[in-house]
Amino acid sequence: MLWPALRALSHGELTSNQLHWLSNAFQLTDAPRVEGPAAAQSIAHGSLTDESGARLVLDLTRTGESGWVFTLFHTGQQPSAGTVEAHRALFRDAIDRLGLTLVEITPAATADEVLVTPPEAAEVPESTLGTHWHLPDELDGVWPHLGLRKDAPREVKEVKLRELMRTPA
Repeated sequence: MLWPALRALSHGELTSNQLHWLSNAFQLTDAPRVEGPAAAQSIAHGSLTDESGARLVLDLTRTGESGWVFTLFHTGQQPSAGTVEAHRALFRDAIDRLGLTLVEITPAATADEVLVTPPEAAEVPESTLGTHWHLPDELDGVWPHLGLRKDAPREVKEVKLRELMRTPA
């Protein structure tokens, strides 16, 4: 089974030459992945092993008309932090070089990697009567509810907390 260790979502148009460059740069096989989440949308993948011996799969998936997902999967043994950060840098560089727009990276390391719904796009329910959520007594108990680990970077926590504070509930 494959589990994502790092996922970068972006959008924009790519030409066949850009896709060819991407396949070469990431050493991908121009064949879809056959296992793991969203395998049906996979268009190219490659296998590698990091310095700790973790077996990894690097995948490129197309979503919709112009969505692109770069994912680093692991098979059970987590990749090293260095491997994850090296691939974060590779994903960001490719997104910039290809003129794509970064939507989010999970797990986020910086504020610009967090997907935030613009305030004008957030729907306000007609009535919040009966809508509530019992917040934990300690702030550290909130992070898992926001999809973050306790050790997530401070700027990522700030963005997620601001988004929580904008909710009408």
